[in-house]
Amino acid sequence: MRFPPVFTKTDSISRTLYNLDVLKSAFELHPIAKEVISLKRSSSILKSALFSARIEGNPLTLEEVTTKKDELSEDISKREVFNLASLYEQIDTFVSRSVSKELLKEIHAQALDGISHRAGYYRVEESAIWNQAGIAVYIAPPPQKIFLLLDELVAWIENVKEHPAIVAAVAHIWFEKIHPFDDGNGRVGRFFSAILLSKGGYGFGGMVPVEEYLEKFREDYYRELGKDIQDITSFVEFFITGLISQIRTSLEESEKVQVSDTLSLLPRRAELVAIIRDHKSISFDFLVRRFRSIPTRTLH
Repeated sequence: MRFPPVFTKTDSISRTLYNLDVLKSAFELHPIAKEVISLKRSSSILKSALFSARIEGNPLTLEEVTTKKDELSEDISKREVFNLASLYEQIDTFVSRSVSKELLKEIHAQALDGISHRAGYYRVEESAIWNQAGIAVYIAPPPQKIFLLLDELVAWIENVKEHPAIVAAVAHIWFEKIHPFDDGNGRVGRFFSAILLSKGGYGFGGMVPVEEYLEKFREDYYRELGKDIQDITSFVEFFITGLISQIRTSLEESEKVQVSDTLSLLPRRAELVAIIRDHKSISFDFLVRRFRSIPTRTLH
């Protein structure tokens, strides 16, 4: 593949970006309860870790994974998910740092800790991307070009004036095509995209496991990644379509949690919660007047 990759912002992509911005505005104008965000974020971290690993062939299910280090033993599959979950839990720390080759090495070191002796090291041999049939569908650049290509990627990210979702999509496939590590490129690349989305303000509180969509449509994902062409328009469209689909799913699930939470309360308490939820700047005096039959100390 020739670098840098190129793409066209088609009408379809523009419409998807518009819809994505509408969802972002709705998320910001109608905040989800902190308790719900915390709950959904924990679930999303686990899903992001698991489904990112499953894309690479990890056989575990949600019921089988663990985030407790003392339960890992020698199970490489569990270790893989544990490492990724640890990364996603720290995403805010990575978001606060500048994008660099050193950052990518650090991510790789954590992702493959206890799994590969090459964790945190760039590859020094030729490599390729293989399909599920074991056929090489893409020959990666020679190792001596890795640093130069990564520098070009980092410079593009720092200087480009594009929608954050576009940046995340382009950076993901660009990174995968460089294929800088012997193993773990997919896991690192997907986490890297999550960092870029959050940097651009499209992290949605850490509640959106895009990896779940990519695992669900793994064949399409691999097909797009495997194309040995410079024009990556179709991958960009696939990625942002998956992103908005997963955002909608996550927000719908969050709304159900909030509704369920309210319905589980006694009628008067449910009404109180609903009023507070719908009026973020409501005063305590208003609540006292509205619920005259409830003692003030109880409202407190």
